[in-house]
Amino acid sequence: MNAHPYAFLALFLGVALAFPLVLLAVAKAWFRFFQPPKPSAVKQDVYECGIAPSGDSWIQFKAHYYLYAILFLIFDVEVLFLLPFAVAFTGLPAGALTAMLAFILLLAEGLVWAWHRGHLEWK
Repeated sequence: MNAHPYAFLALFLGVALAFPLVLLAVAKAWFRFFQPPKPSAVKQDVYECGIAPSGDSWIQFKAHYYLYAILFLIFDVEVLFLLPFAVAFTGLPAGALTAMLAFILLLAEGLVWAWHRGHLEWK
């Protein structure tokens, strides 16, 4: 008996849908049966390294720090893309060099844009 050519995909889709749903059902059952039945101030208190919390937990962070982190990640990933290219440089066709130059120029354009807008100045 020959199976339908898409039977495996249907089975895969069924497993892909059932797996997270089963895990969510188990997590919900675990939460329902093992959660503390009577929450109190002590149970709801923040626990951090055994030290009682002090001050307000809502601190306003400067978004400028996140911009530095994002820029660092962008250029860190650029190095990860450049390393395999540099290792196999002699065996690659001229199209690979063109693609890598376009990649570097796009990232350089982003760096110039951020610099021009003043996002790289520490305030």
